[in-house]
Amino acid sequence: MIRNLSLILAALFSFVGTSAAQESPPYEALTAKSVGVSITILKNQLKPLTAAQVEVEAEAWLTELARVNTQVSQNRILAEQSTTGTTQFDAALPAMKTARAGVLERLDATLSALKARGGETTKFEQYITASTATGISFAFVMEWIMSPEGGIRFALNLLKSLLTLLAFKIISSIAAGLVRKAVSRLKGTSDLLRDFLVNVVRRVTFFIGLIFALSALGIDVTPFVAALGAAGFVIGFALQGTLSNFASGLMILVYRPYDIGEVITAAGTTGKVDAMTLVSTTLRLPDNQTVIIPNNSIWGDVITNISGQATRRVDMVFGCGYGDNLQQAHALLEDIVSKHAKVHAEPAPLIKVHELADSSVNFIVRPWADTGDYWDVFWDVTRAVKDRFDAEGLNIPFPQQEVHMHQITD
Repeated sequence: MIRNLSLILAALFSFVGTSAAQESPPYEALTAKSVGVSITILKNQLKPLTAAQVEVEAEAWLTELARVNTQVSQNRILAEQSTTGTTQFDAALPAMKTARAGVLERLDATLSALKARGGETTKFEQYITASTATGISFAFVMEWIMSPEGGIRFALNLLKSLLTLLAFKIISSIAAGLVRKAVSRLKGTSDLLRDFLVNVVRRVTFFIGLIFALSALGIDVTPFVAALGAAGFVIGFALQGTLSNFASGLMILVYRPYDIGEVITAAGTTGKVDAMTLVSTTLRLPDNQTVIIPNNSIWGDVITNISGQATRRVDMVFGCGYGDNLQQAHALLEDIVSKHAKVHAEPAPLIKVHELADSSVNFIVRPWADTGDYWDVFWDVTRAVKDRFDAEGLNIPFPQQEVHMHQITD
């Protein structure tokens, strides 16, 4: 019995000892052991840590800050008590202040990581405020400006950021110019597509430069990029109609049913294309009104490009009376059309008797002209037909009715 009890106790102690051995040792601060660690390396070291571990790191940096503050205070006390002058103490003070500025910056980065994990930072911030209470002064500002870990480093980062922006601005202009030349050499590409590609390359390149500039300034761009992704999803869901116009704009750019400066009929509106974006197309009407049409309405409807071809047929109809000489009328129409300076000889104008209408015999007159001369030919020929028909005694009938009256006798 006693022997069995001894075995049970031995097994129990063995289990307790094994469990205690398997417990992980308490976390020890690592970053504060290297006081001169760079901010970038420090942030990378803090990323995988839990809130409790980051708090241990913050405690270590707080201890280091207290140590540096003690040195600064002791140095000032010795300088005030010295009767031989304070030169040696004054000479040591800048280095101490620089060290303190570096520790403060690293403690601030650690506290930011702790806040991101939901940790409590009040006691740390209270100590920082209390220990640097005299720091909100001109002397402290000058100390920070002259510190390699403060103003000097910020100025260098700002300079690198500005130089990065300038470099990417130049790169974006060069890239946009190369794209413009490349697209211009391709046959069949529209001005709309060229301008779109040039603007996309310029803006995307500059946006990348902006990200690099923010990074050079010491700003962590990872949350910014993540926020852009989330915002893109929300905005895309909210702007479904706009995205539909955007997709239609891309299709218009690729298949080029029209270009800037051409006259089109789209979505029931006829006008000259003044401008186009990926969302809408701007038309200028003949009376100089401006109409903005969503691209989705254009791409989902019939598009007529009136000025898309170099030449165009002018369709006209003229009528003469049933009692007139058709040969004479035909000859007059041929003479008028053939002598017009803007009418093409090839293809030859088409003049045919087309219809025996209610009040007239109608001729179709279809000459060809340059697209830009369409209305000049139309208006000139119409005026000439009226003048020549009147001079030759041919009638241009107007609608008329014959009324027959019958007398009914009782």
